[in-house]
Amino acid sequence: MASSAATNTWINTKLKSSSSPFKDFGSSSTPKSNSITLKKKKKNSTNNISCSLQTLPFPKQYQPQSTNTTTTTTLTPTKPKPKPNTTTKPQQQKEQTKWNLFQKAAATALDFVETTLNTHERKNPLPKTADPKVQIAGNFAPVPEHPATQNLPITGKIPKCIDGVYVRNGANPLYEPVAGHHFFDGDGMVHAVKFTNGSVSYSCRFTETHRLSQEKALGRPVFPKAIGELHGHSGIARLLLFYARSMFGLVDGSHGMGVANAGLVYFNNRLLAMSEDDIPYQIRITPNGDLNTVCRYDFDNQLKSTMIAHPKVDPVDNNLYALSYDVVQKPYLKYFRFDSNGVKSPDVEIPLDEPTMMHDFAITENFVIVPDQQVVFRLTEMIRGGSPVVYNKEKVSRFGVLSKNASDSSEMIWIDAPDCFCFHLWNAWEEPETDEIVVIGSCMTPADSIFNECDESLKSVLSEIRLNLKTGKSTRRAIIKESEQVNLEAGMVNRNKLGRKTQFAYLALAEPWPKVSGFAKVDLFSGEVKKYIYGEGRFGGEPLFLPRDVNSENEDDGYILTFVHDEKEWKSELQIVNAMTMKLEASIQLPSRVPYGFHGTFIISKDLKKQA
Repeated sequence: MASSAATNTWINTKLKSSSSPFKDFGSSSTPKSNSITLKKKKKNSTNNISCSLQTLPFPKQYQPQSTNTTTTTTLTPTKPKPKPNTTTKPQQQKEQTKWNLFQKAAATALDFVETTLNTHERKNPLPKTADPKVQIAGNFAPVPEHPATQNLPITGKIPKCIDGVYVRNGANPLYEPVAGHHFFDGDGMVHAVKFTNGSVSYSCRFTETHRLSQEKALGRPVFPKAIGELHGHSGIARLLLFYARSMFGLVDGSHGMGVANAGLVYFNNRLLAMSEDDIPYQIRITPNGDLNTVCRYDFDNQLKSTMIAHPKVDPVDNNLYALSYDVVQKPYLKYFRFDSNGVKSPDVEIPLDEPTMMHDFAITENFVIVPDQQVVFRLTEMIRGGSPVVYNKEKVSRFGVLSKNASDSSEMIWIDAPDCFCFHLWNAWEEPETDEIVVIGSCMTPADSIFNECDESLKSVLSEIRLNLKTGKSTRRAIIKESEQVNLEAGMVNRNKLGRKTQFAYLALAEPWPKVSGFAKVDLFSGEVKKYIYGEGRFGGEPLFLPRDVNSENEDDGYILTFVHDEKEWKSELQIVNAMTMKLEASIQLPSRVPYGFHGTFIISKDLKKQA
């Protein structure tokens, strides 16, 4: 692995006043017919969110206490063999030293254009959904990397079944934004808590994407930010600026421009970090609990397109099912799968009239369930001065049902589900007795509130959506009573039950939005809600359910793992909660602040030993 001195140069890790939101108690040193009949089983077999974050100034620059805490890998478009203990610098940095006079002159001219553009853009107030002072304020702010720290303080007793590593992804911008910035735009950082024989370690590292490696070499952000910057005429200008730099050989976007900050999946002995605008990056967990980026992983040259950040691993066949969507050219959507050995199926092109956001989807025992909803991409809106992410109110949302083993989309069935936008789908299963597929998701209104500014507060309703494959009709009901309605976003079901009928879901209490004040265990049959609240001034993120035993008779026999941050004490911890009793079992004090983030997974120790 290569070592680089490049670290975050704008995060204030030293507390200078009690009011600073960027305090950090750690230091840098210490993803042919028009009907389907389900077989019965035999009995024996242009809107916005009301944001609760305060407006805060950016931190001043700092000099890192140590220059040896960043692990960098020289990335190539295909899977390389890792070379430990090397000192090779990123390839892009080497290339920069070879710029000729013409390239240097072009770089100077384009830098001047960018400075002028930034100055012009700062004259106008940014919407909350693109204002860095809102989007990365408080504990949404980034942190520097932290090497593996061992023997962390533990309160309570860690259950014996928790043996392995909990990893969670998140957005963590290395450089201070020069213009608009959305929380989703940040560079990917993985946080790892490793459990070994009752001892616990913690580390966090950037995922060394091609994008990040090039920006490190240049010492500043140069790639356009998909949500925070690409809107209106200034967004067009930034795209043209990037293309100009590419034309002169100053940057290279041919090997991906993604940030790998959203999902994590462990498949075929590899931990993959994902964002839906690129292919995955492989991360290796070291024996001492640290993290290294291995490569931009294309499944041995099989994956030729992007992959969404929420692929699904079927707990029975161990296959990985995924989608890929394109916002520029047809086919706008493709479905594919990998068998348990990592061998990819041919792409199945799914016809769509326009590019649609496909952040998540669902699987059942025999089908994949594809949402085609009202949030679409229209790049031409930028010419009119607007956002390319559009809420199409004229469009009717629908779900597509396709066989997992389909070789084409000719037998795909589309069922309308009006006014339904689910950013995440928690599970789905088949009910052959009624020829229905049940989909569990959180229906969000306004549909584009995460991306575009509006006066209406976001509402996320946990819903049961039934797709009748015989009638082609759908029904939808709220699982929780209206009087008990709370925003539920980010979570999961027992992963051993994915694609099968499940009674419980474990979901983040996203209140006050976008913060998470606790999590809820929801009985999907009765609507009963059991809440676990972190406490005054304490907030967290996605709850991860870890089954105690794959053979357990009780679906909820397991534990919830979740990061919790105390905004008064400015300290973070990992809490372990018994999912059956909803009581705290143990908490681990962490040596560094953990920002609010996205999705995670748990890798048990015996699987960890098989890492590729």
